[in-house]
Amino acid sequence: MNQPLPMRGAKAVGVMDELTGIEAASVIYLRLWFSGSREQARVRSDLFMALGREQGDRALRSFENLCELCVRHGRRPIMRHSVECRCLGSDESCFANFIATAADGQREDALLIATLLVRPDVAPLVASLAAEFGLALKRMRLGEKTTVSVPSHRPNNNTLH
Repeated sequence: MNQPLPMRGAKAVGVMDELTGIEAASVIYLRLWFSGSREQARVRSDLFMALGREQGDRALRSFENLCELCVRHGRRPIMRHSVECRCLGSDESCFANFIATAADGQREDALLIATLLVRPDVAPLVASLAAEFGLALKRMRLGEKTTVSVPSHRPNNNTLH
């Protein structure tokens, strides 16, 4: 039998409620960022409101560059669930773990995880950006668990549900 395989990286491996604040915010911002310009503006607004204009702008640039490098030099597209979905896909889990690991200063582990997302030659730069963004999320003083209201539309590409 030739059953089509699910999109690699999209398989649900958990639920958002199991993540720490930094991990959940990483996944939510990833989902929002790739959902369009309106949702990108929401990420910008969240960062500016929580961190102030200067630090928010730095965090936003780190996140923008991180996402751009993941797209341009990714091993394959990062699969995502829709913004309002409570499932956590395997790629999203990897991304959340990557940001949290980098923010905790575990550089070697972050580099290793980065190679799951991007080409090895780009991994050091991506790990550095992940650390900058993760530290900004720490400064936002996210709780152990987070609840974020999400838009009720479905993003267009690389989403499962």
